[in-house]
Amino acid sequence: MLAHYGFSATLTAKPGMGGRLVDLLLTGLDEGSPGASEHCVVYLVSRSASDPDVVHVTEGWTSEEEHHRVFAGEAAQAIVARISGLLAKESEYTDYVPVLGKAAF
Repeated sequence: MLAHYGFSATLTAKPGMGGRLVDLLLTGLDEGSPGASEHCVVYLVSRSASDPDVVHVTEGWTSEEEHHRVFAGEAAQAIVARISGLLAKESEYTDYVPVLGKAAF
């Protein structure tokens, strides 16, 4: 399956909370969570090399509509609500249309 819609987000946690933010974001891969959806084909959580409280999330979805549908669900909204309590400032988002690439873990 190919990603036809995606985005990256930069989230800045409150001082010392970067690890908790990463842990919370990784629950997005749990069964029933947004990243576990068959329509989510990329879900990558990374930390800044220079600031452990800055976290980056990259997502790729089969369509923008599927992304919005999944994120309107209860599981996604619960994660979003928990994330907001850890943030020092508003997250920055960049949407994009994936062309092609590779990921190997």
